[in-house]
Amino acid sequence: MDIKKVIVTGRMYKELEKLASMDTKREYLFLPEAEVCPNHFEWADGYVAFKPTESFHFGNLQWVHALGAGVDAFLFNREWKKDVVLTRTVGSFGQKIGEYCLSYILADIHRHGHFQHTQVQNVWMPSKQKLLQELNIVIFGTGTIGEEVARMLQTFGVNVFGISRRGTANSHFTRVVPVSDVQAVLTQADWVINTLPLTPATERLFDSRLFSFMQSTGFINVGRGASVDDNALLEAIEQGHVRRAVLDVFRVEPLPVESPLWAHSNVVITPHISAVTGVEEAIEGLLAVLEGVDRGQEISQSVDVIRGY
Repeated sequence: MDIKKVIVTGRMYKELEKLASMDTKREYLFLPEAEVCPNHFEWADGYVAFKPTESFHFGNLQWVHALGAGVDAFLFNREWKKDVVLTRTVGSFGQKIGEYCLSYILADIHRHGHFQHTQVQNVWMPSKQKLLQELNIVIFGTGTIGEEVARMLQTFGVNVFGISRRGTANSHFTRVVPVSDVQAVLTQADWVINTLPLTPATERLFDSRLFSFMQSTGFINVGRGASVDDNALLEAIEQGHVRRAVLDVFRVEPLPVESPLWAHSNVVITPHISAVTGVEEAIEGLLAVLEGVDRGQEISQSVDVIRGY
């Protein structure tokens, strides 16, 4: 690839303008999404954003870079041009998501909500809390993010199971099982964490059948919202399969105001903040990719567009 002209757009395009002075080998155009026009894709050979704009087409592009960890906005239900390289930001997302998950798991086992309730009632009611090392946690996805979440949990003695397509062994997990054989581990799970990307194979993966294997389990979704059937999740909560759901991602974002998830007492909603891309992190990742391009090296941040991650 020979990248000389790059469009940068999305919510942090203004903050990324410093790239122009940090990388003088290329010409940059920084624009809000609404101002990106079809002819810009004829001018540019590189495109940097969180998602395609409405005017997006491949034009003369040789390279597309996703500012986030997920690339489904570029690939899901979209035909990709084979000779265009897709890369993504690889930063501290695993650590951020791990800490996010750990915060809710700790709050749950230490019964923060319960004790806030008893405080309001002026009730003194001691109880014994579980230890992290007593928990079985199942993580769907054993890639870089799932691995980091597992590594963090294992440092506290948590028994961590991984779920992947093939069930390939991974040292960060007590055991990894294929997605086709999840029933045994789900019945023993205290918590289930979804870190999977969105692909045709993972869309609505969490359906009534999958939730039925759970037994009063906590569920955290930090992967993609479209991996979950919301109606099946609400049904699973009502039936006691899911005890508590912590949801950071949704099929439609922002979550529509009419969604029943907002008002459900056993659902926690956060606005896709478990792993927000920082400006410096975005710049560092982008420059690392371009350095590899300039040197003709294999780019570790490249995405397998066939698999979708």
